[in-house]
Amino acid sequence: MAARDRLRTALDRLEPPPRAVDWSLFVFVVAEAVTGLVSFTVGVPEGWPLFWLHRALGVGIVALLAWKLARVRRRLTDPTLWQRSTALSVLTLVAAVGAIGTGVAWVFGLDVRLSYWTLLSVHVGFGLALVPLVAAHASTRFRPPRRVDFERRRTAVRYFALLAAGGTTYRLQQGINDALDTAGADRRFTGSQPREGDGNGAFPITSWVADDPDPIDRDAYRLAVDGLVSDPVELTAADLAAGHETEALLDCTSGWYTVQEWGGIRVGDLLDAAGDIDGDAAHVRFTSVTGYRWSLPLDEAEDALLATHVGGERLSHGHGAPARLVAPDRRGFQWVKWVTRVEVRSEYDLGQWVVTLVSGFD
Repeated sequence: MAARDRLRTALDRLEPPPRAVDWSLFVFVVAEAVTGLVSFTVGVPEGWPLFWLHRALGVGIVALLAWKLARVRRRLTDPTLWQRSTALSVLTLVAAVGAIGTGVAWVFGLDVRLSYWTLLSVHVGFGLALVPLVAAHASTRFRPPRRVDFERRRTAVRYFALLAAGGTTYRLQQGINDALDTAGADRRFTGSQPREGDGNGAFPITSWVADDPDPIDRDAYRLAVDGLVSDPVELTAADLAAGHETEALLDCTSGWYTVQEWGGIRVGDLLDAAGDIDGDAAHVRFTSVTGYRWSLPLDEAEDALLATHVGGERLSHGHGAPARLVAPDRRGFQWVKWVTRVEVRSEYDLGQWVVTLVSGFD
């Protein structure tokens, strides 16, 4: 009993003041959403600290939520204390538990689908919903933060301990996965699961948001290469099957990855076919038949591939035929499918971020 009392005393000393808990929950949830969204653009192992921070913040949210619930549990369980805002509080709690639960299940290897969505996609959905719900919930009992709640040295120690505990918990989880050889042991640092095999059938067909065009007539297909080049050209599908090959890892943000041998034509050779490149050129934009697009810096684009084949097979329609971008070290949503235009530009295309959300909608 004495040991339990000492542990409880230690936990009580670690708990921040109530107002600090409320504001910290909001800040942690926003930071969790930001790191999660930014992680969608990170495909190289050097980006692992971002993923560790995301997971450490998640553990911190668990601790903050526990302190919060311990303080307000009577307002939730006693009907005589219910208010109009109680329903919002419950909905926020459901979203928080959903985000945490699906995240934990995913890292331990649970791989289920809910209709079109993977468990990781459901986790993202809960997380995105949680941000406005937490903001709305906070507005019902808005209390400005006070300096006294955050300025003490003990506060810094508390938050350092929260993040350290999060990182340690994630490392322990990795150790458990490895020791027990669970399904989560084969995760890439991004959290994605492997898909084995060669060719079109080895990995799922996925599209970003609503992109779902009709199959493209291969004989009628033309690829325009234009922009800041001296001699714009149009090429047929046969022109693109140049036999250049590269092995590249495709890491999809829906939670899987595959290593394939991709065949097609180097983008640098495409640009050479269009003559001289203007001295102001800095980016190459790849546009899909759906209007979806993404840009790469010129040097990176020249080493990328416009693929017509995968694993020795001609690309299927679902995987982007007649041609899709293969951009090593980029995440899957940046590998534009059904490419119909390659445009050399001087400026970065900020609008591509908006297009990723609206392309495919009629």
